Amino acid sequence: MERKLLRILTWLAPLLAAAWLLSAAGNLDAGQAEEELRQMEQAVRRAAVACYAAEGAYPPNLERLQADYGLQVDEERYTVAYTVFAENLMPEITVLRNGG
Repeated sequence: MERKLLRILTWLAPLLAAAWLLSAAGNLDAGQAEEELRQMEQAVRRAAVACYAAEGAYPPNLERLQADYGLQVDEERYTVAYTVFAENLMPEITVLRNGG
């Protein structure tokens, strides 16, 4: 009986270890995706602030940041919502990942 249990544990332990490693890798990917979103949002904010510092007003749209301030957005991966209320107020900036 003990031998049979030992044999089962011998097969089960590596399977459990592999499942744990796969779960840990999935958590790493999720963390990296969140970090990429945060970095994209920070890049948009930095470009908007640079425009405000240089011109005294926030840019009216995202295209202006791309054309004049070097902002690059991978539009296949991200959707950026850039909503302006007034030229002297920081725009509302939201970055979403496309495709889930």
